[in-house]
Amino acid sequence: MKKEIHPKYYSDAQIICSCGNVIKTGSTVKEMKVEICSACHPFYTGKKKMMDTTGRVDRFKKMAEKTAQKKEAAKKLARNASRSDASGAKADKKAAEEAPAKKPKKKAKPAQPGKK
Repeated sequence: MKKEIHPKYYSDAQIICSCGNVIKTGSTVKEMKVEICSACHPFYTGKKKMMDTTGRVDRFKKMAEKTAQKKEAAKKLARNASRSDASGAKADKKAAEEAPAKKPKKKAKPAQPGKK
């Protein structure tokens, strides 16, 4: 091995969990702090524990409520617009009946072979 290219190895390194558990191991970092370890993780302990440290669940619920309110408002707006369009569609239909008929457009001639 080449000298002085590898990080220093600490054989007495510690991992400290927020629950208070201390794990001794070997590492290139002298001390590590973690939020969850095998002593407090629900998968290993079998206990379900709510870990909402930053209010993420509350923020999600607020966002979901706002989205639901926006959808309801859009539905009401669409219903109101369709009601007003129904009366407007009747007027458009009458105007179309009263307007003179348009002349049909001429059909395009088929292309002749050999000419571009």
